[in-house]
Amino acid sequence: MRVIRKYANRRLYDTQQSRYVTLEDLRRLILDEEPFRVEDAKSGEDLTRTILLSIIIEQEQADGESEVFSNDLLAQFIRVYDMAQPLPLARYLEQGTQLMLEQQKRMQDQWKQAMRHSPMDLMREMAEENMRFWQKTIGQGQANADEKDDGKDDEKTDDEPGKS
Repeated sequence: MRVIRKYANRRLYDTQQSRYVTLEDLRRLILDEEPFRVEDAKSGEDLTRTILLSIIIEQEQADGESEVFSNDLLAQFIRVYDMAQPLPLARYLEQGTQLMLEQQKRMQDQWKQAMRHSPMDLMREMAEENMRFWQKTIGQGQANADEKDDGKDDEKTDDEPGKS
């Protein structure tokens, strides 16, 4: 696991890459699903949770239109901390978020699968399917018409209109 050290001057140092990093760099590690641990450079105390919360705060402030946590929701979270018997909120949120992310990934995978061909390939495939459908339909219609014609031949008599 990658170790990030936080120094007293608030700077974050990536021990694997031997360079200073920003919260944005850590956010990219999260998006790339690369695990890391943030520790205090002096004491070794685990600061990962605090840094993750800082990343969320930055995200929330970066773009006011895509807020995940409304003021009401944040106030409700604070109330949960003050409950005599706290709800299993963390587990519920983790499971719900995991389910949502899995569904989103599944939808993205299905979309990628559907779009693996160029739009022209998709149009060609659809046209070919339509042709097969219509050929089958016309073939069945022709077979039905032939059966009807065969039945009419059997019903013909020598009596022709106009003859007495």
